[in-house]
Amino acid sequence: MSTEFDLGALLAERGAERYELHAKHLNPQLPRMLHTIGFDRVYERAEGAHFFDADGTDHLDMLAGFGVMGLGRHHPVVRKALHEVLDLGLADLTRFDCQPLPGLLAERLLAHSPHLDRVFFGNSGTEAVETALKFARYATGRPRVLYCDHAFHGLTTGSLSVNGEAGFRDGFAPLLPDTAVPLGDLDALARELKKGDVAALIVEPIQGKGVHEAPPGYLRAAQELLHRHKALLIADEVQTGLGRTGDFYAYQHEEGVEPDLVCVAKALSGGYVPVGATLGKEWIFKKVYSSMDRVLVHSASFGSNAQAMAAGLAVLSVMENEQIVAGVRATGELLKSRLTALIDRYELLADVRGRGLMIGIEFGRPSSLKLRGRWTMLQAARKGLFAQMVVVPLLQRHHILTQVSGDHLEVIKLIPPLIIDEADVDRFVAAFTAVMDDAHNGGGLMWDFGKTLIKQAVGNR
Repeated sequence: MSTEFDLGALLAERGAERYELHAKHLNPQLPRMLHTIGFDRVYERAEGAHFFDADGTDHLDMLAGFGVMGLGRHHPVVRKALHEVLDLGLADLTRFDCQPLPGLLAERLLAHSPHLDRVFFGNSGTEAVETALKFARYATGRPRVLYCDHAFHGLTTGSLSVNGEAGFRDGFAPLLPDTAVPLGDLDALARELKKGDVAALIVEPIQGKGVHEAPPGYLRAAQELLHRHKALLIADEVQTGLGRTGDFYAYQHEEGVEPDLVCVAKALSGGYVPVGATLGKEWIFKKVYSSMDRVLVHSASFGSNAQAMAAGLAVLSVMENEQIVAGVRATGELLKSRLTALIDRYELLADVRGRGLMIGIEFGRPSSLKLRGRWTMLQAARKGLFAQMVVVPLLQRHHILTQVSGDHLEVIKLIPPLIIDEADVDRFVAAFTAVMDDAHNGGGLMWDFGKTLIKQAVGNR
């Protein structure tokens, strides 16, 4: 028997067991859910904004791994950088030296946020948020953090404390001191700040759940209120950052907004190596790391590892050299305008919103009697089923992967790789139009699937 490890041979031998292995050893509900909605495909390879199943069928990715695949899959520049960093055989993670790659990546990141001064590197978006929460509480000496209704900032305990979805929080109390305020409600923010114990407000400039944007002027006004009460503004750019919304950071859409702490992750990885980063102002970092005795008061075992830093540097290089942000702005406007033009055509289509390549498509109660009866039937079983009815045929019939934007929401969120082009936009709009035609014409297959979803929803009660 050979003692060598052959990854290709292992996948060739055991790859077909993928769903059985997950069911037996990992989260058992994932394969169950995928089987139920017909998403139990076998994908073999991927390139850019497309991946391919065992039959070679081309699937368009409008999900980007929940935003991780900002540059698409297997970008050649990122691949090359990772091969190079492995071949260099660097003395990585010695813990008692200062390697150049973390400093170089921090310098490159900070160039896009000139009002910020320092960076802490962790391994994920939720770690970036955890870091910001810790730093804000320590720097202000206050315990309580405000967050917005419907926010999503991660699922570790600290991040969960500022999660606006009860379904994620249930059963995990007690959490950190926290209070939810409505996104855009400055009066609610002011009332909480007057209590004198608020360390910070953490906010997504565009919420991932439902794709709701902070109202114009809100972030700047909130920042002024927070600073007046000696509290901090934390911008969670884990999903919205690195070009997603047509600017490098989503908070940059509003002039004069300069968050005290900014969280990034996802696309910084290049889709290969987990990485998270918390950017912050000088005084905050100096307060946390106030002496040599506190040099390791906050750290991460794999933070700043050479592979992650190389991936991040390659990603930023591609973004700058290929003018990714400008491309997102143009392609996003094209996609949004094409979809918005369909609102008057389809009574089930209520709204199209978002910025750049972060777009929400919302469905609503139709006006015609026949469609209203079917809509009411779905809503009675479980809110969000119609959106799922759209997502499924987009994959099964048109080979396009999308996602429902949150539990109990009639919203599909589009967060494709930032590199999609006009042909991809044409393909998605044509497929979406066909699915909506089917829904409005009473297409049997789509509404039959709706009955299946209703049975599933009722059975889970």
